[in-house]
Amino acid sequence: MERKDLTCIGCPMGCTVTVEFEGEEVLEVSGNTCAIGDQYARNEVFHPERTITSTVTVDGGDKPRCSVKTAGNIPKDKIYECMKLIDATRVKAPVKIGDVVIKNVLGTGVDVVATKNVS
Repeated sequence: MERKDLTCIGCPMGCTVTVEFEGEEVLEVSGNTCAIGDQYARNEVFHPERTITSTVTVDGGDKPRCSVKTAGNIPKDKIYECMKLIDATRVKAPVKIGDVVIKNVLGTGVDVVATKNVS
């Protein structure tokens, strides 16, 4: 049996969660104070994911950059490649909150969307 201690990032509590597992089977999750912690711990052990936030360059806008985020989580091992792609992305003004800036980033099925309006 293996054991992994994690700090949960699922909610503001930041619980120390312990996951006990064998192979790909979770035997027990403990230390969480909510169901979010249980789900976070189960995912984090075998398939860690993160939401990415950054900015892209805006051409012809009233601001030079626009904040963006992934519309959902992407695999943690794709963060660096995703950030390189976001950094290289340029969009034309106007940009509205929710506009898709990069569709299906890295084949993950997750879009990168604008989180700010730029005129």
